[in-house]
Amino acid sequence: MKYIKELKEGDRVFDIYLCKHKQAAVTKNGKPYENVILQDKTGTIDAKVWEPNNPGIDDYDALDYIEVYGDVSNFQGALQVSVKRIRVCRQGEYDPADYLPVSSKDIDGMYRELLELIQSIRNPWLRQLLEAFFVKDEDFAKKFRTSSAAKMVHHGFVGGLLEHTLSVTKLCDYYCSAYPVLKRDLLLTTAMCHDIGKVKEISLFPENDYTDEGQLLGHIVIGSQMVAEQAAKIQGFPNELLTQVQHCILAHHGKYEFGSPKIPALIEALALNYADDTDAKLETFKEILDNNSGKSGWLGYNRLFESNLRASKIEDM
Repeated sequence: MKYIKELKEGDRVFDIYLCKHKQAAVTKNGKPYENVILQDKTGTIDAKVWEPNNPGIDDYDALDYIEVYGDVSNFQGALQVSVKRIRVCRQGEYDPADYLPVSSKDIDGMYRELLELIQSIRNPWLRQLLEAFFVKDEDFAKKFRTSSAAKMVHHGFVGGLLEHTLSVTKLCDYYCSAYPVLKRDLLLTTAMCHDIGKVKEISLFPENDYTDEGQLLGHIVIGSQMVAEQAAKIQGFPNELLTQVQHCILAHHGKYEFGSPKIPALIEALALNYADDTDAKLETFKEILDNNSGKSGWLGYNRLFESNLRASKIEDM
């Protein structure tokens, strides 16, 4: 099969993909069409079924494996498939492993790195808190290792939550060496816990979609609650320390307009915000470059970065 990552403008598609999402819509002229997201292990791509009532379009639904025939075009800087035919596939025609995007990094190795960082925490309360999640709670650890960090934007793959968390934690560890004023134990603890609410906010693959709890509360509030519940099981856990940990989690998006319930008031919260934002944006840009690996020069305008993006080349310098 031709993986989504390999697709380029002008290609003709005739392969099996997972229908990640399906939504009926109507054009400005009142003509019905369908928005579809196709997925394989290398990523996702938007697709449009412009004639859903065409006899060549089988009755399909989200999470079906479908054989797609169509053409790849470029729309506002992003690749898109214009679908002509769809056939729902039977079990045995596909290997589910080809359709779940997985981190390119070794998941076991990343988790070992995270555990080593936990062992470097000197504060006994914070270390107990981290071990309660990442060492003793096997169900949490399993979900944390296999969850994504987002539905679509960045690290939206199996192991994405772990990869993002480890990257943020290592950035914070560097910050501590560059800015000794930072309390390392507090910052690294909150870096490792800042997104733990995502194990409840987003369902596991192949769905990888928002849960009811995720829609109603969001991972920031959920994560703060999880930390409070776990700290309550540790006899004598200092309330002031718990408040500081929760503040860093609640403020890690930095601004109210970015969904942050609090604005950073501690220097550790500010450092966590910048580390989280740095990793999220660089990974997002990296994924854009990966999805346009066959294209040189300008990649088109991107709304997230509010810029016309370009792949840098050494010969340009």
